[in-house]
Amino acid sequence: MSKKQNVKKTYPKCPRTTKAASHAPTPPQKREGRGVRRFLNEAEVRSLRRKLLPLVNKYEVPDFLNGDPSWFMHQVIGERNQETIAFIASCLSYGSRNVFMPRIQYLLDCSRNEPYEWIKSGKYKLDIPNDDTCFYRLYTNAMMYGLFNALQAMYEVYGDMKTFIRCHTGHNNDNYQLEAIEAIEAICHYFQEQEAVGIVPKNASSSCKRVCMFLRWMVRTDSPVDLGIWSDLIRLRSLIMPLDTHVIQQSLQLGLITSKTTSMSVARKLTDKLLEIFPDDPLKADFALFGYGVNQK
Repeated sequence: MSKKQNVKKTYPKCPRTTKAASHAPTPPQKREGRGVRRFLNEAEVRSLRRKLLPLVNKYEVPDFLNGDPSWFMHQVIGERNQETIAFIASCLSYGSRNVFMPRIQYLLDCSRNEPYEWIKSGKYKLDIPNDDTCFYRLYTNAMMYGLFNALQAMYEVYGDMKTFIRCHTGHNNDNYQLEAIEAIEAICHYFQEQEAVGIVPKNASSSCKRVCMFLRWMVRTDSPVDLGIWSDLIRLRSLIMPLDTHVIQQSLQLGLITSKTTSMSVARKLTDKLLEIFPDDPLKADFALFGYGVNQK
C-alpha cells in the first residue's frame, strides 16, 4: 500500500543576521553524574598513549577504507555529494558489512554517483518504492523514502546539511565553530520533526553512534580516511566517540570507562578520557580502539 508522501514540516530559511547563541560545554565533572570524575594521572596517560598511538598509525591509513562505509564518500566528486552519500552510508552502517555495503552501493548506483542531485531533484522516488518491503534489516523502503523526503526538504530550503546545522543552531557567523553535541541535536530534531523516524535517533540521549561517526568523517582533517569538509563548522576537540558494544568492550579492558551502557552520557565520559590522551583530536582514538579490538581476536 502506498504511503503518505507529503513532507511534514520545513524549517524557515536562515535569517541573514542572527546573533550566535553562547554555548558553554558542560564541564566534565557535571557530566559524570556521580561526583567529580577521576582524571588519568600522568603515568596512565603515557601508558595509554604508548598502547594506542602505534595502533592509530597502523590503522589510519588509506587501506582502512577498503570494506569500510567511509569508502563511499571518496567515490564521488564535490562536497555536497560527499556529504550526502556519507550521511546515507552512516545511516545504513550497522550489522554485517557484507550485507549493508552492497545496499549503500545500490543507492550510489541509483544516483549515478550524483547522490546530492538524486535527492534534491526527487529522482530517488523512481528507484525507492514507498512500501513496506524490507530495504535493509529493520529499514523498510518506506522508511528510506521518508528519510530521503526529509533530506530533499532540507536541501530545498538550506542547500545542504552543513548550512542547515549552522542556521538551526543560530550560529550564522562562518567563523564560529559549534560543539559537536549541538550538531547532533540539530540533526536528530530535524528528522524527528519531519517524521522520518526509525533511522536517525529521535534525540541525543542515546549514543547516536552513526551520527557521531558521520561527524568524524566530516570534521577531522589531515586524514586519509576522514574528509574534513566541515572543519570550519564544528570544533575538532568537541567530537564525540562513536560508541557501540565493541568500543565499550575495548574501553572497559583499557580502564577508560566503567559502564557497559551505550548512551550519550557514557560516550561523552569516554571522550573526556580520550581528550587526556589525544588533547587536540580525541577521535584519533577511534582507529586505535578498532585496532585494539582486532589485536584482541
